Amino acid sequence: MRETYHSQLDQVSDELVEMTRLVGSAMNRATQSLLDADLALAESVIAGDEAIDAIASKVEADCFQVSARQQPVATDLRIIVAALRISASLERMGDLAEHIAKAARMRYPSSAVPVQLRPTFQAMGAVAQNVVAKTGSVIATKDVSLAADIARTDEEMDRLHKELFSTVLAPSWDFGVEAAVDVTLLSRYYERFADHAVTIAKRVVYVATGEPYATVDPEAIVENLS
Repeated sequence: MRETYHSQLDQVSDELVEMTRLVGSAMNRATQSLLDADLALAESVIAGDEAIDAIASKVEADCFQVSARQQPVATDLRIIVAALRISASLERMGDLAEHIAKAARMRYPSSAVPVQLRPTFQAMGAVAQNVVAKTGSVIATKDVSLAADIARTDEEMDRLHKELFSTVLAPSWDFGVEAAVDVTLLSRYYERFADHAVTIAKRVVYVATGEPYATVDPEAIVENLS
């Protein structure tokens, strides 16, 4: 019975890792559709969000089923609660990739990003890819040190977000209000994407250590364990 129980928990973990793979692919394609004004690629991201939502629904159903049959306590209960919250965060990350793709579709055949800002959005896309890959690893391994690395990667995304915001507000901005709105929203989507990864990292720390989620600081936890 216990072997079946832990096999079910492992299955939930595998489903969450698969969600990170799909979310990473969606963000990569969304960024490319944004930078290249690629309508077909944007449409593929929008259509593909259903697959992410489907796995999120399956994770929820699996967690409820395990809870009903096994009545978990202590660490096992933390795993199930965290899995539900992690799934919700990953589903939201998929939505953010979809929002970026929809912005690309809305401005097609033009680009929503002024050419001068392409390098910054390329960098944000790369950071997003990096952070979601680390998210998959931390879910799979429960390695708290990786959780701290996610928090540090988020700082780079925050820096890029602030850089874009400063650019839009600068007196030298001459791309108009529409472009300013596009850039501000898009930058916010990337910044929130990384924030959700940090939230997931904190959930993993909660599972591994029992540290209350509201007080979790991944980097401080690693320092205390070293």
